Amino acid sequence: MASLFPIFLVLAITLGLMSASFLFVRKGPNQAVIRTSLMLTFAVCYLTWMVTYLAQLHPLMVPTFSAPPGHAA
Repeated sequence: MASLFPIFLVLAITLGLMSASFLFVRKGPNQAVIRTSLMLTFAVCYLTWMVTYLAQLHPLMVPTFSAPPGHAA
């Protein structure tokens, strides 16, 4: 079975980037919009990566291999 370590590692990196985007955005009239945009971007990128990673670990359709004609299985 594959390890869940990469999922939690990337989650920790994503949370770090989200907190950095919350703390280090310059003050201004659009500060809330920029913070929200950055945090949503990081969250959606993480979710997309996680779904793709988990779909490769546990595929819904398992490939089937058949022997070429003329070969015994």
